[in-house]
Amino acid sequence: MLWHPAGTPALVPYAGDRLLRIPGDESWELRRAPAHVASVGIVCLGARHSTWLNWRDGAFEGWYVNFERDTRLTPVSLDVVDEKLDLVIQPDGRLRVKDFDELLTAARAEYLHLGDVLEEAVRVLRDPPWPTGLEDFRADPAWPVPEFPKGWDVV
Repeated sequence: MLWHPAGTPALVPYAGDRLLRIPGDESWELRRAPAHVASVGIVCLGARHSTWLNWRDGAFEGWYVNFERDTRLTPVSLDVVDEKLDLVIQPDGRLRVKDFDELLTAARAEYLHLGDVLEEAVRVLRDPPWPTGLEDFRADPAWPVPEFPKGWDVV
């Protein structure tokens, strides 16, 4: 499990002024982008998805299922290969599929196997990983916002 408070630093790829969602031939750079919501991530190394609980301004906002592969822990990070598809689940159970268009684009570019991602989505919907029992979690206010660890830039 990971605690990811609002303000946690992240680096995201940009091609010019556009957030780069799927790599192409264009040049790109990493830019700092702190997290806007507080999250607890339930991540299992080698799993095909992770489940995130999100809070905004202290209020539980819902669950987020991120489809991914090749999740591994390095000395300075948790690395994942994002498979574009996401599920956003409201506290009342309403579900929204997010980034299906990006999933199709990434599959056409052969960055991922569409059938594998959709199989995992069906498994998740048959046996949802929410609720988790962590919905009332509150972090200790004394916990600091994480910073990039020494050596992150040589990964």
